[in-house]
Amino acid sequence: MSKTNAVRKLDRFNIIYQLAEYKFTEDEINAVSVARKIGVGPERVFKTLVARNEKNLIFVFVIPGNFCLHLKKAAKISKSKKIELIKEKELQPLTGYIKGGCSPICMKKNFRTFLDETAQLWETIYVSAGIRGTQVKIFPQDLANLIDAKFADII
Repeated sequence: MSKTNAVRKLDRFNIIYQLAEYKFTEDEINAVSVARKIGVGPERVFKTLVARNEKNLIFVFVIPGNFCLHLKKAAKISKSKKIELIKEKELQPLTGYIKGGCSPICMKKNFRTFLDETAQLWETIYVSAGIRGTQVKIFPQDLANLIDAKFADII
């Protein structure tokens, strides 16, 4: 695998990580399928969701693959009146990533990011490496520090 921007950033900041590669297929793009392919529970594979508030501000929410974002909690923690997920066609122009390969690490801009507090229950979690077919295994606190994320109850 050639290094993604996310992996380069991990290297640049001397973050300890491991890569987990898997066979990507269009019909198995969700985090639960990815968890099965890499042999871990879906609660350890975190998906990256991008949302917008009523003021058109963008936020990133990183949550366990087998859960849904709780929009009211997301709005409250982001001090918004309303939060809604962006449309898939907006993902790449905003973040530089495509669905199934959206990493919270090294997006085009540093959006305000929230990492679900359940990440702290695990020694390591997985997030996208920025490309379909590869996950990064990382310590939750290292991820939070690297992306300046706040732990929060958002599921």
